[in-house]
Amino acid sequence: MLNIVLLEPEMPANTGNIGRTCVATNTRLHLIEPLGFQINDKMLKRAGLDYWDKLDVMVYDNYEDFLEKNPGAKVYMATTKALKAYTHVNYEPDCYIMFGKESAGIPENILLENQERCVRIPMVGDIRSLNLSNSVAIVLYEALRQNNFEDMNLQGHLTRYEWK
Repeated sequence: MLNIVLLEPEMPANTGNIGRTCVATNTRLHLIEPLGFQINDKMLKRAGLDYWDKLDVMVYDNYEDFLEKNPGAKVYMATTKALKAYTHVNYEPDCYIMFGKESAGIPENILLENQERCVRIPMVGDIRSLNLSNSVAIVLYEALRQNNFEDMNLQGHLTRYEWK
């Protein structure tokens, strides 16, 4: 199972959207405190719609608590500061993909400790960053693609008609 890690997320709507994406992809969500909202926040549940109760979510007191409870985890760190694109690594089926808080990203000291696993989404110009939930979806779906979308529905079905 793939894992998405949010380090100190600040916006409940982003985390709710990410939670919904995690449910749709059978991905575990890890939240590292402090959070900028309460887990029962109305905006969080609203963005996650009726999927929040189906979410496999873990909450940690801080980054050290996350590391202690996930020994040996292979963590890729998504950051605008990375030197290589998110498509230039091979994501293991049980890896962790970490994203930092909306206002500051992952602290640079953590990035330097993990620089060989830092990845970025290419952008033009001086755009600071993409929306957090969009960034998670982009990188997560690349990891899923690399793992052949294991156990996912690859064909859709029409409701009133049939495909030819």
